[in-house]
Amino acid sequence: MSIDIDEKNLKHGVLGLVMALVEIIQDALRLQALRRVEGGGLSPEEETRLGEALLDLEEAIAQIKVEQGISEAVKNVRDGLDELVDDVLEQILHPEKWSKEIKS
Repeated sequence: MSIDIDEKNLKHGVLGLVMALVEIIQDALRLQALRRVEGGGLSPEEETRLGEALLDLEEAIAQIKVEQGISEAVKNVRDGLDELVDDVLEQILHPEKWSKEIKS
């Protein structure tokens, strides 16, 4: 018995997952940068450098996704993760609904 593995799909899946995680980290960096800017803890020069670095990262991520042909794979992973997070938040915000579902 042999297992057929489609290398291209496997590569796209793994790269899609990795790039989705990189995008999530990028989102967290962007939020942290916004907090620092709004908190007034950065000089104008630091704000400029931070903004440029985030734009460079965004461009690099977009370029990698296009070059590797994984834009759709990344989108699918992000959509799945978004659904998962939505479900967890729903359970946290409405525990009574969640406990009813467990009992059913």
